Amino acid sequence: MRSEMLTSILNDLNGTSAEIEASAVISTDGLVIDALLPAGMDEDRVGAMSAAMLSLGERTSQELARGELEQVLVKGKEGYILMTHANQESVLTVVAKTNARLGLIFLDVKRAADAIGKIL
Repeated sequence: MRSEMLTSILNDLNGTSAEIEASAVISTDGLVIDALLPAGMDEDRVGAMSAAMLSLGERTSQELARGELEQVLVKGKEGYILMTHANQESVLTVVAKTNARLGLIFLDVKRAADAIGKIL
């Protein structure tokens, strides 16, 4: 039941914008809880890298006195990766295209993360 609810949230998130290519719910230790990833995108790698980036982002935010970490945004030549906490033990990772309207995606990701946090 919980898995179905998470899959539904990820489906809704991916459906809100054609600019979102993938999404995943990952534990803070890097285990994939649920994911909607395209073929060729390795779940285990996404999980491990998301956990590592989130950990580094938290440390950086603390060390540079920026307060509690809200999100990590990575911009590459081919698009964006956005990571945000769903709760203390999980993170929502979203992969978006280069033409993504980030303001709308931030809003949709925040809503999805809140819903995921309530389930987990």
